[in-house]
Amino acid sequence: MRRTQPATAQLVALLDEAYDHRSWHGTNLRGSLRGLTARQAAWRPAPGRHSIAEIAMHAAYWKYVVRRKLVGDPRGSFPLAGSNWFPLAGSIDEREWKTHLALLAQQHRLLRDAVTRLSDDILEQRLGGGKLTRAAYIRGVAAHDLYHAGQVQTIKALWRSRAGGGS
Repeated sequence: MRRTQPATAQLVALLDEAYDHRSWHGTNLRGSLRGLTARQAAWRPAPGRHSIAEIAMHAAYWKYVVRRKLVGDPRGSFPLAGSNWFPLAGSIDEREWKTHLALLAQQHRLLRDAVTRLSDDILEQRLGGGKLTRAAYIRGVAAHDLYHAGQVQTIKALWRSRAGGGS
């Protein structure tokens, strides 16, 4: 008889597949960001559209929000000022881009660690009197990573196809 994996372990696996582990669906969020230069990351596909760097910071922020909700941390401890979207004023250098990627990786680790400490029996409890359960928030942040991985892949294709596909 085969043992079923605990629900928390399944959710951790889902988070990891969406962010940086191999999976059947193709490129995950970290994979979509791999190998990009700061110039590519800061490029906007059109005026008023988000850059890849902004998408990366947005994903990091929502990992932070979900972790905060799961463990009951107070607001205001995200390393960047603001919330949701963090617009770039212009270009970024390679050091800044690496810092963005490191922040995203850190927020994933912190979220993952928080989920591993949850017990299966509280996953279906609603948070803060809201409509969503802990499990729903965790599944949602994994889906969010995959949504933005696809968006990044599209922006990369637009970058390559623009006026001669230059770098």
